[in-house]
Amino acid sequence: MTISASISSHQRADVAAAPPSPAPPKLATARPESARRRGPALRWSWRLTTISGIDVYVHGTFLLLLAFVASSDLLAGRGSAAVMPDTLLILAVFTSVLLHELGHALTARRFGVRTHDITLLPIGGVARLDRLPDKPGQQLLVALAGPAVNMVIALLLFGLVRLLGGQVPSAGLYDTSGPFLVQLLWINVSLALFNLLPGYPMDGGRILRAILAMRMAPERATQTAARVGQGVALIFGAVGLFVNPLLMVIAVFVWLGAQAEHSASTLKIALTGLSVREGMITDFKSVSPTDPLSRAVELTLAGFQQDFPVLDEAALVGILTHADVLKGLAEHGADLSVQQAMSGELDTVSPSEALDGALTRLYQRDSRALMVVENEKLVGLVTLANIGELLALEAAGNQPGALATQARGGTVR
Repeated sequence: MTISASISSHQRADVAAAPPSPAPPKLATARPESARRRGPALRWSWRLTTISGIDVYVHGTFLLLLAFVASSDLLAGRGSAAVMPDTLLILAVFTSVLLHELGHALTARRFGVRTHDITLLPIGGVARLDRLPDKPGQQLLVALAGPAVNMVIALLLFGLVRLLGGQVPSAGLYDTSGPFLVQLLWINVSLALFNLLPGYPMDGGRILRAILAMRMAPERATQTAARVGQGVALIFGAVGLFVNPLLMVIAVFVWLGAQAEHSASTLKIALTGLSVREGMITDFKSVSPTDPLSRAVELTLAGFQQDFPVLDEAALVGILTHADVLKGLAEHGADLSVQQAMSGELDTVSPSEALDGALTRLYQRDSRALMVVENEKLVGLVTLANIGELLALEAAGNQPGALATQARGGTVR
């Protein structure tokens, strides 16, 4: 987050520390996403630009932050003359946040990890990474990259201020009336230091997790770092009660992010040792490219399935998702053919692959279902709902893997 944090297993979130101005503290922020471009992760976001192949979005609520700063200046009696400098400072801080996130993204790219987009929010920024790098050392470098960018910016600003004959007082962080460049310098220092606090999934928590992963299983390292992160969130909340209420907002984000990471790690541990074959649906329905959408409606109402493989005789040619059905019905009616409405891009998996890997792919690709293909034949589906049901049954039976390995039957149309 600037704080730099990751709010989901493969999302980086960064929180921006509070600048010495009427503006609130800012967060710069990052979760698994689609390999295909599907637009921003958050609604009410607009694309600003594309940098090195990474789309940059700004959330609509960012306008509320600018309005808050302007109204604070006016209500404090500073007049309209103060609005422009403070607004420019906010924009400069979020430029630093964006560069912070790009530091994470471009470092991750060196290790083969794609970043889908970056979204700027009033409380920071969110960078959606496809996944975490494989090695703890690589994860450590990705986590360090964001704060390192802020320190480089601070050093450059220091050199510029000195070149212009200015001074950089040590109390500059608390001087809201100081020169613009000096304020921006100290804000970048605060961003770097604040993000290094071990509040997983902030950058410091990511660093802690990477170091722990060098000495223990990755999932256990995640759980330990997440618990530390929740402890840091409690401290933020307590301090916020007496110092700055916006620290309580940061505390909520850090707590929820740490809880999400802990839950994802627990889920991965529970799925260890299970294969896709043990977690796939084998009793499913399919549709033909020439079927009308009314056929999919009929199958949906007759059972619990909402996404349908599209088979041209025995060949798998696509998938008709629930979203495809709704869109087709709304725009063209029930007589529209499945071929015209379906999604052509397929996510397939082998029955011998690890089930936790399939779950990761579902998150990464923002998919509702994976097609299970064996010997060029569709043999099953993997969905989030079915994995959840499997885990619930396994937990109830207290015999991991036992229920899943019992008779696997079903019909494929």
